[in-house]
Amino acid sequence: MKVEDFMLTCPSKKFLGVECLGCGAQRAVVLVFEGKFSEAFHLYPAVYTLLLFFFTLGISFIDRKRKYSSILLGMAVVNLIIMVVAYAYKHY
Repeated sequence: MKVEDFMLTCPSKKFLGVECLGCGAQRAVVLVFEGKFSEAFHLYPAVYTLLLFFFTLGISFIDRKRKYSSILLGMAVVNLIIMVVAYAYKHY
């Protein structure tokens, strides 16, 4: 069995035939963990900022003394901008 056997299919692509802003993220994360950093970036440019966002989110659950809301909000905005620009570049 491979990791690819357990990946979720995109409902938007499956039912509507249109890729969403997150299409390719799962495969890009797998490529990062396999050490194929350049391929991961070319597949999904927001992969590194997305991993950093989830790492910071995990830290925020562990470290309750500090407030991470402004940092997480800023990172979410940066991720969204990268995702929209990459989506527009890929399709237009």
